[in-house]
Amino acid sequence: MTVQMSVALRNARLDQIETTIGTSAKIMIYTGSAPANCAASTSGTKLVEWDLASDWASAAASGSKSLSSTPLSAVAVASGTAGYYRVFASDGTTCHMQGTVTATGGGGDLTLDNTSISSSQTVNITSWSITDGNA
Repeated sequence: MTVQMSVALRNARLDQIETTIGTSAKIMIYTGSAPANCAASTSGTKLVEWDLASDWASAAASGSKSLSSTPLSAVAVASGTAGYYRVFASDGTTCHMQGTVTATGGGGDLTLDNTSISSSQTVNITSWSITDGNA
């Protein structure tokens, strides 16, 4: 039998993400494929970085959690094609989460207005959400 959880439990698990990562988290976009897991060294070229607000994610609802406000804008520091993202604690080195990046409507875990990034270009996160399993 598959384990099933209530929406309240799924929401609590999702809200723990922001609690664990902490305030002033950072999202960074890199070129290439994501490393095997968050404990593995970051690979690729860092294209852009966002410093998130202290309350950077909305309260989970219906088993899903998203950024508090989008779009989020930042200026690119390098050129390349966005491949994956990582969410770091405020120290910028402790990785807690990673996932795919696509252009808006592309179905990635995080979507940007444009995945072809040029240095000094303004880059917008148009959406990010995570849904807890076990419904």
